[in-house]
Amino acid sequence: MNKFMALDVAEPLAAALEKQGITEPTPIQQKAMPLLFEGKNLIGQAPTGTGKTLAYLLPILQHIDAEAKQVQAVVLAPTYELAMQIANVARDLVQAAGLGIAVQGLIGGANITRQIDGIKKKKPQLIVGSAGRIVELARMHKLKLGGVRQVVLDEFDRLLDDQNADTIRDFVQMLQQEHAGKPQYMLFSATNTRKAEERADFLAQPEIVRVEGSAADLSRWENRYRIVPFRDKIEMVRKLARRMQVKRGLVFINRAFDAERTLEKLRYEGMQADTLLGTKGKQQRQQAIARFKAGKTQLLLSTDLAARGLDIPDVDVVFCLDLPEDAQTYLHRAGRTARAGKKGMVVLLADIKEAYKLDQLQKKLGIEFQAIAGGPSGKKHHGKPAGHKPQHPAKRKAKAKSKPNV
Repeated sequence: MNKFMALDVAEPLAAALEKQGITEPTPIQQKAMPLLFEGKNLIGQAPTGTGKTLAYLLPILQHIDAEAKQVQAVVLAPTYELAMQIANVARDLVQAAGLGIAVQGLIGGANITRQIDGIKKKKPQLIVGSAGRIVELARMHKLKLGGVRQVVLDEFDRLLDDQNADTIRDFVQMLQQEHAGKPQYMLFSATNTRKAEERADFLAQPEIVRVEGSAADLSRWENRYRIVPFRDKIEMVRKLARRMQVKRGLVFINRAFDAERTLEKLRYEGMQADTLLGTKGKQQRQQAIARFKAGKTQLLLSTDLAARGLDIPDVDVVFCLDLPEDAQTYLHRAGRTARAGKKGMVVLLADIKEAYKLDQLQKKLGIEFQAIAGGPSGKKHHGKPAGHKPQHPAKRKAKAKSKPNV
């Protein structure tokens, strides 16, 4: 018997998964789907790349009535790229299973007139998009939410942060006004915060499902570091990318300004590089991902938000030009590589003054970062290991004075 069917997944959907080479449910799918099929509200947390999208899409697609031409399920995502990725996964499943369900993306910043036309023509039963645009269309009376029975918040800790929580509340209140009963809520993310759970007070008695990351999960990729002066970090990315013969490298940067400056320098050195930033238009960002997936771009620069939840196949190295702010951010970044059983590497580039941050990450994650031996040109690597504490200049000066003349 198909192992997905053992979890009550309908045969057409199970067969569609099998065509894609997916035959074994992941731990989060095994734990979450039976509860979702029962109609329970749920908060699900599991490491990146462990199948959270299918964990909620399968129950949703199975419950949608293809004959009812109204919106029955909504999936909210924090970024345009993640929303389009989810919508594409849903469309592929619908087509492969022959379900006859219409899926539409409704993202803020996109042409709203075209979206209204799409709603009229497609009469979508599943909507994937941003809460702000969906609320806007509903207030314009172009989108009816009275038939919504299931709602997903993907990357819910980001959707319920200080920047987005008010928009989510507007969406929930609108649903309460239009909906006779309460829809089923499904909240998923790789990371979680206490504040996010507290703000999810619109869930009635949710089930909590957590799949903890293990040492095996962290060993899916090589955890490496390189001590390098701050001013030389961009040059080090270029050298390492060439030395390692990187085909697809994702470069994480904390500030958009730094990303543009880094892009300019890398391109000047002849690297095929692009950026994935909120300052770019939606079409430009979509084109950047398409070029990266096609292997036309070697390095893709991104902030943490822009790459949130993205599933880009065959990313062989993740470079952290700026160190992650915490262990959860590191896991989000690292999860972009070594997906679907493939190998990958994460390289942290740290100035000597940032060495203490490496120590903090090692302790929090319970792993040991390995130094990259030898410089890109084959020269001896002189970088200090994580935990090295540079001597204070005053002490070095005092020591020099006390040294006898010879």
